[in-house]
Amino acid sequence: MSDSVEYYRQFAAEFFRTTVAVDMAAIRQRFLAYIPAGARILDAGCGSGRDAKAFAALGFSVTAFDATPELASLATEHCGFEVGVRRFEDVDETAAYDGIWCCASLLHVPLSEMQDALSRLWAALAPGGTLYLSLKHGRGERLHNGRRFTDADEETIRTWFRPFAEVLGIEVWLTRDQRPERDEAWTNALVMKAPPSGRRLVTGEADHFLPHLSAAIASATEVDLAVAFIKTTGLRLLLPDLQAVLAPEAKRRVRVLTSDYLDITDPEALRLLLLLREQGADVRVFVTQGSSFHLKAYIFAVHRARRRSCRGSGPARDGYAGLSAHRARHA
Repeated sequence: MSDSVEYYRQFAAEFFRTTVAVDMAAIRQRFLAYIPAGARILDAGCGSGRDAKAFAALGFSVTAFDATPELASLATEHCGFEVGVRRFEDVDETAAYDGIWCCASLLHVPLSEMQDALSRLWAALAPGGTLYLSLKHGRGERLHNGRRFTDADEETIRTWFRPFAEVLGIEVWLTRDQRPERDEAWTNALVMKAPPSGRRLVTGEADHFLPHLSAAIASATEVDLAVAFIKTTGLRLLLPDLQAVLAPEAKRRVRVLTSDYLDITDPEALRLLLLLREQGADVRVFVTQGSSFHLKAYIFAVHRARRRSCRGSGPARDGYAGLSAHRARHA
């Protein structure tokens, strides 16, 4: 990888100029569909800092690094926060990030070092987290214009992650290079890490319910909330998560059922629900007419079409199918 680092040191300004404005919004949105609002994201090999800055602007806690000091300096200036200088072999965190973003950065790692790099990133990813990576579409290694490239296709990526027992699912798709002077295919992948096993009850105290609820909303394609009453203070905590689900490009569903039970629901909460309805949510209020209505249910489902896109065999496939209708309930 050292030859590639020297290349970027020499052409840092040119690389920054040609990549900082590339539109990656659609792919970022696909990644963020799995990341809870305000979560911790590592931009590993951030280059110009384009995506790190975009994540930070959306309220995420972002850590970024690049192997090239000159690029890290330019990215720091662009992002407005410190971008570190390190390589994949320097990643030694454990369960530190809810999302890891490797956009066109692993493509310079030699095949002989790829498993170590992925193992380090996987260890740094928290349970329930998601890793994004992109490489040029193809197979094997090659040299081009003074840089070493490792290309990958879907089978290659699935082979790389097969040794990791915690893989919950893998989505792989192809895109075209967004730079106007390029016409190359890129292999993109989202790799989901299984949440902690064996824990079914959230009891509060140090293990708060809100992060579990936010994570479930972020990972679901269908969100159903049915509660007897809604208070403004509680609804505001979930608004960013629900609005992210309702973003037009997300193509996901939100349904909310509440009631006038004991006149506890806040008028301001109803106004906020009307805003969600304008964004596409199905919001309904049950009129109790003096009867009892004390429902509390939160149901999150992963749509069947998304599950089918997660091909593979063994534990990864079976584990992802198990999420097709996971539930969190609060009594």
